[in-house]
Amino acid sequence: MRSFVTRLLPLVAALVVVTAGTARADMASDLVSKNLAARGGAEKLAAISTIEFSGKIVQPGGSQLTYKAIRARKNGGTLIQASIQGLTLVQGYDGTVGWRINPFEGRRDAERISDDSTRELADEASIDGALLSASAKGGTITYLGREDFDGTDAYKLRVDGTGPGAAQYVYYLDPDTYLEIRIEETRMLRGSKRVSLSELSDYERVEGVYFPFTIESGGIGSTSANRQKLVIDSAHANVPVNDSLFAIPVTPGAKS
Repeated sequence: MRSFVTRLLPLVAALVVVTAGTARADMASDLVSKNLAARGGAEKLAAISTIEFSGKIVQPGGSQLTYKAIRARKNGGTLIQASIQGLTLVQGYDGTVGWRINPFEGRRDAERISDDSTRELADEASIDGALLSASAKGGTITYLGREDFDGTDAYKLRVDGTGPGAAQYVYYLDPDTYLEIRIEETRMLRGSKRVSLSELSDYERVEGVYFPFTIESGGIGSTSANRQKLVIDSAHANVPVNDSLFAIPVTPGAKS
């Protein structure tokens, strides 16, 4: 009898592990579905081909930059502009090449950015966001349980991308609305691991889809006082956009 029990115990333990794993996978899938529904649903989200945001970036200390960003579903194109005192930092991605114009470093012409920075810009360009686009891109989503965030017993989901330099995200979902309230992002930049966080709030509906209109960003352990705050004043979906908008500008006189 003891021999039979001894042989049975490992099988029971293995069954418990498999069952727990299946339960976590089911929970992850359920939460993603609820998040999608909370955002507005698959049909309305897919109907947004482009989106344009305008607002301001408030830096620690109070200085402000005007902000404008355009994202396109086609090729994941994006263009971001941040301006202060007549100078405008521009970052763009056309689906292949990431670039920037940074007059704050004395440059007036466009330059390509590193592969790591391009990957980061491409991820930021997603209209759907990393959580909802993970499966389509071959990523994995894991349920991590629940954790208190500012008095909210939030659901936690980890999103792991694929390929070299893929970022990892941990999403915190509000248990009442199932919308994202915090995102922790881990990625490699210039050979070093960087972990940052974003806190999302003030969701507004744009063409039937909810987007956060306030995003505070900073390092892990940072407080509101030393984070950058993005405040969206207006947003418009399906604005006409030419693909050339996202392409790296050619400097006059440069060889083709």
